[in-house]
Amino acid sequence: MPVIQVSLIRGYSAELKQRLCARLTDAVRRSIAADPDGITVLLHEVEPDAYMRGGQPRTPGKAATDEAPGTAPEEVVRDFLDAMEGRDLPRAERLLDDSFSMVFPGSGEMTRLVDLVAWTGERYRFVRKRIAGFDSFAEGERATVVCHGELDGEWPDGTPFAGVRFIDRFELHCDRIVRQQVWNDLALARR
Repeated sequence: MPVIQVSLIRGYSAELKQRLCARLTDAVRRSIAADPDGITVLLHEVEPDAYMRGGQPRTPGKAATDEAPGTAPEEVVRDFLDAMEGRDLPRAERLLDDSFSMVFPGSGEMTRLVDLVAWTGERYRFVRKRIAGFDSFAEGERATVVCHGELDGEWPDGTPFAGVRFIDRFELHCDRIVRQQVWNDLALARR
């Protein structure tokens, strides 16, 4: 069975090291038919004063989650959805790629969040997502995140709705959202 050995400069958190081991295990599982119980990941830590690259001493690089909220693809998506629910458009826009586009049921393609807000204003007063889970895949600088769950909210006349199924699919490049596709049962619930 596969054995992966990684050398790191000492200084990373236990949580980061566990996440790294889990992601390396997943990478092996996606590449070869190996039983997860047979995949071994060993992290070897080197003291900073015993490490040089290019003739220069180095320090540990920042962990992805230390740089900014939402550098793991699921965290970027969760931050975006939280910002949109709170109508904090500037915060949400900071998470978007310049080429961002989105499609909702019956909307056609939109590229600006203000257009989405105007479009949804005719459909409901507000909506909240109760996320049941995330499924993600990342390869290099690209990631795909799918979240699913149920919507709660109010129709334009103030009548509440709840338990409406949804699926959102996000494409990311370099931790910025490039595309959002949305599927939901709002049209069925409206009837």
